[in-house]
Amino acid sequence: MSHEPKPQILLTNLSFGESPRWHAGKLWVSDWGTRELLTVSQDGKREVAVKLGFPSFQPICMDWLPDGRLLIVSSAEGRLLCRQADGSLTTYAELSQFSSQPWNEIVVDSRGNAYINGEVLLLITPDGTVRQVANNLAFPNGMAITPDNTTLILAESYARQLTAFDIASDGSLSQRRIWAELGDGTPDGICLDAEGAVWYADVPNKRCVRVREGGEVLQTITLDRGCFACMLGGDARKTLFLVTREWRGWEAEMQAASEKAADEIRTGQLLAVEVQVPGAGQP
Repeated sequence: MSHEPKPQILLTNLSFGESPRWHAGKLWVSDWGTRELLTVSQDGKREVAVKLGFPSFQPICMDWLPDGRLLIVSSAEGRLLCRQADGSLTTYAELSQFSSQPWNEIVVDSRGNAYINGEVLLLITPDGTVRQVANNLAFPNGMAITPDNTTLILAESYARQLTAFDIASDGSLSQRRIWAELGDGTPDGICLDAEGAVWYADVPNKRCVRVREGGEVLQTITLDRGCFACMLGGDARKTLFLVTREWRGWEAEMQAASEKAADEIRTGQLLAVEVQVPGAGQP
């Protein structure tokens, strides 16, 4: 196992950071507590790119279509939103017909197929068709797609595993299988690197871990608070960005959200650490 590098703090005062993405020379990150999408430069300059006008905590995750349009999962509305060139938000797809439960992560492949998970896993094709492609998921979280668009890897937090699917030319999924059993690992956000390994964020174990297919641990970065998501970015895609936050357990966190206090608890941080192997695939 290689030497553990020390992350540097890039940003503090996040309410509930999630869903980091590297796009157009900046890191984007969701703040679920403030209902904002933020951009962060590599020197820590923070700007609000999108603010959703809902009064309470909600998951808002994002990714981009190949033509550059931003897609945003608005869990409170049960919709997938699209930001147009003029900055306006339009409905790209209705999700609520498939589940009344909250929606979580999104990943878009290089052909424009968008995958969104929650109680089930949905596919939205470029022509606007929405269909369910998987179910019986054990609290799905981060997703990643290999550079050749042939494999989708999904974090199943409650199953403590990474699950893989083959992707057909029409975006359908098949050959569901365990990609890696993680022992006591609880995977949240994930990203892929150029050697085919996966970095996964782990909230209860306060770490970010790099594993290869089959589950061999290659590297571990230990943190002082829960790690919710990770993303490889930077000019060479060799900067690993980590979104962290103090975590008090679901019951306490949901109580705070119901009391509209989620945006007042600001222990969230964005960290950065250089790694040896660059990022690959989507997102």
